[in-house]
Amino acid sequence: MTWDDDDRGGYASTAMRATKGPDGSGPETADRDAEPLDARFTRFLLETGALRFGDFTLKSGRRSPYFINAGAFDDGYLISRLGGFYAERILAAVRSRVLPSSIDTVFGPAYKGIPLAVATTIALGGRMGSPLGYTFDRKERKDHGDGGMFVGRPLHDGMRVLLVDDVMTAGTAVREVIPKLRAAADVRVVGLVLSVDRMERSGDGGLSAVESVRREFGFPVISIANVREILAAARDMHDAQDRPVLDDALWRRAQDYMAEYGAAED
Repeated sequence: MTWDDDDRGGYASTAMRATKGPDGSGPETADRDAEPLDARFTRFLLETGALRFGDFTLKSGRRSPYFINAGAFDDGYLISRLGGFYAERILAAVRSRVLPSSIDTVFGPAYKGIPLAVATTIALGGRMGSPLGYTFDRKERKDHGDGGMFVGRPLHDGMRVLLVDDVMTAGTAVREVIPKLRAAADVRVVGLVLSVDRMERSGDGGLSAVESVRREFGFPVISIANVREILAAARDMHDAQDRPVLDDALWRRAQDYMAEYGAAED
């Protein structure tokens, strides 16, 4: 069976084991909140069924032991939580000066980037120091009503634009949208934030798609978590029946897959 970003199925540990407090009375929320971002995001992916382990044939023809389905975030609560993870990663990148502290709009490429841009903008709220807009493109130009190729905050010269997208495989969406942005106005793209970096080699001399885009366009490309972080975090998690989410056999398959297709870490 061939899987793409909209497919569902396979094995998913959606019922994660609750972490109990010292007295066994309930969830130990403080410990959960103290987990690093990549571990909390991995738990979220598993709980929603967005991260699945099994045997999947990707569009590329590669057989992968894991699959990340961005279509799993299909209600207001889940997309709100996802926006919170994006916001947390963005704010951390601002503090470390990877991203600028002043951003004018969050741009999401149609179609999957649209809810990401909106949810991220809502989650950031007023924490960027100035009103933050959102913008997305249309697949086809609209010739009536407000018209044009874009919806949301209008683009203008000098605007600082932050891109958001889900899982980058080849960087096609970014390469399609950058010319659209630059044709509309002399904007400055300050970075791209992804949910997951699969860290797989693309066709560019063994570089990952993320590194290829970073070198081609000259802006930072960051993710909430990369696949190596996700695999390491999942290795320590159990489902509601106390079974390992990622057992020894799946762990070995994942490591073999990364050895064959994975790009070198930055």
